[in-house]
Amino acid sequence: MKLNPLLPQANVDLDNEAGAGNRPLSGLYLQFATLLAIAVSLYAIYSNALANTQEFYRNTTFLSGILLLGFILFPFSKKHATSKFNIWDYLFIILTLASYGYFYFNYLELHVVRKSLPNTTDYIMAVVGIGVLFEAARRTTGLFIPGLATFAIIYAIFGQYFIGIFGHSGFSVERLLYRLFMTSEGIFGITLSTASTAIVVFILFGAFLSVSGATQFFNDVALAMAGRRRGGPAQVAVISSALTGSLSGSAVANVATTGAFTIPLMKSIGLSARFAGAVEATASTGGMIMPPIMGAAAFIMAGFLGISYTTIVIAAIVPALLYYAALIMAIDLEAKKQGLEGISKENIPKVKAVFKARGLLLLPLFIVIGTLLMGKTPIYAGFLGIISIIVASWITPDTSVRMTPKKIAQALNEAARGAVQVTIACAAIGVIICVVTMTGIGSTLAFNIVSMTNNTLWMILLVVMLVCIVLSMGLPSTALYIVVAVTVSPILIKAGVLPLAAHFFVFWFGVLSNITPPVALASYTAASIARADPMETSLDAVRLALPGFIIPFILVYNPMLLMQGDDLNALSIAHMVVTALIGIYALSIACANFWLMKSHWLERILFTVAAILLIKPGLLTDLGGIALIVTAGAIHIMRFRQHRSQPGQLPGRQE
Repeated sequence: MKLNPLLPQANVDLDNEAGAGNRPLSGLYLQFATLLAIAVSLYAIYSNALANTQEFYRNTTFLSGILLLGFILFPFSKKHATSKFNIWDYLFIILTLASYGYFYFNYLELHVVRKSLPNTTDYIMAVVGIGVLFEAARRTTGLFIPGLATFAIIYAIFGQYFIGIFGHSGFSVERLLYRLFMTSEGIFGITLSTASTAIVVFILFGAFLSVSGATQFFNDVALAMAGRRRGGPAQVAVISSALTGSLSGSAVANVATTGAFTIPLMKSIGLSARFAGAVEATASTGGMIMPPIMGAAAFIMAGFLGISYTTIVIAAIVPALLYYAALIMAIDLEAKKQGLEGISKENIPKVKAVFKARGLLLLPLFIVIGTLLMGKTPIYAGFLGIISIIVASWITPDTSVRMTPKKIAQALNEAARGAVQVTIACAAIGVIICVVTMTGIGSTLAFNIVSMTNNTLWMILLVVMLVCIVLSMGLPSTALYIVVAVTVSPILIKAGVLPLAAHFFVFWFGVLSNITPPVALASYTAASIARADPMETSLDAVRLALPGFIIPFILVYNPMLLMQGDDLNALSIAHMVVTALIGIYALSIACANFWLMKSHWLERILFTVAAILLIKPGLLTDLGGIALIVTAGAIHIMRFRQHRSQPGQLPGRQE
């Protein structure tokens, strides 16, 4: 079944992230869903590029279309995952049209004629609209988001019954409904506005890029670049997942897309099924923190922080490269440990031939990045990218990539389908944002956690890390970022962490929940493709990504790596990057339990402590970390030479 229509699908039978699965449509229902999806995409193009549509009308129309599409594509439950619609499907479709249509046509009367004084019908339609949204969220994203939003509503109304720091005077139902559904502070707030503008534009861009054949081009480029390296197919997985993952709002979709190609390739050179799955899951998860798109979360982050999107992209470059450098180091050590080689030369595509056939498909990416760096809006850059894809496809020597009218319709269809989950999640999370703002619970929690830890930063970071992983389990990148940004990032900011570093920290660990047990959806998806044990695959993924777990801590202590700080200069940035890489490599050796040969327990401890010391900037900690690495390295080299001098002893292929 389809995990995410944004990208080509893997041939693997998996449950949908929400647990219900897409409905197998056929006949008139399929034709109607396709026409509706194309209409939603065309409206997104019209409202963002061709017309100056007022925000409320744009959000209402776009969300209504997405909700209808959600009820058509996603069944009431697994039991009802058939092509037949039941009474609940028809009921929610009717209620969607009634509630959102009512406010669309009565918006001016409510806010101009009646001067924002709602009547009974307004309140009833608001309740219906919220209920419809929560049901759509349950179907498309699972129980967590609508459950959390429902709890937020209960908390807002019955605040006087909560004890201690959680108590507040409470809000009337009427006041809450007005704020949630009749203003731009709740459902129709910043998150939905971002989804109906920048996010949908870049989902369209990704769909056009995918339909044009760029995904296969990325795989071929990765294979040509890294296929012959030690453990080459695993390195291919890293590169191809990094290239495609940034465009996808889901690590699971990334695994299903690239994993169908890379996992069998990794197994063919001798990597175990569980390790092959772990590599793909870890690499695909990293795509969500990879600029320029970062799974669309970059747009939300720019809105929350009130800074330009370009600043977010520039800040993400070094951390993302550090993550993938850590992963490449870990894979190389594992391949060396198992004595594996790369793919034979005759099975590797020629770099020149690959670029000659489809190299022009990279042009839209460069145009988008260049346009963003010039200071243009993401919407402008996204539409320019879409136009450039169409142009590039027609001047590319490979005629199979040309964007014909049929392919353009396919891209429009897939884009709207790919926007369903993220748009509904953004709208539902607007409820949580509104309640947090109304009650001030975010600031209260931040103050109390900072006080309880005596403002000890490393303790606060550990608590926040665990909370982020738990809150983000099972959510796509945009939704998980919004949840942790609203609920957890104020804690770090209260503790004195730079706001940008705080948001990167919470987003990073939210993303890593995709490979962290017990709800490690990316790991489980990769395990299914690899035919490996899901929990073992997940544990291997965590071990591979463990060096990447220290990167957010490095960012907090070294905001210079985010291109932030008053004393920013090339020399200091280079120093931070080098020490970070050394620390990551040291931790990679400790996690792999191998360098030139199997490590001794003392060496692993020394490498681990060295990595921790190199997290915090400072001459003493840097010198201490380097000294420990030199000591551990010297001990290891001495053992290796002694081991090699013994007859019949080989250092490779040791467990």
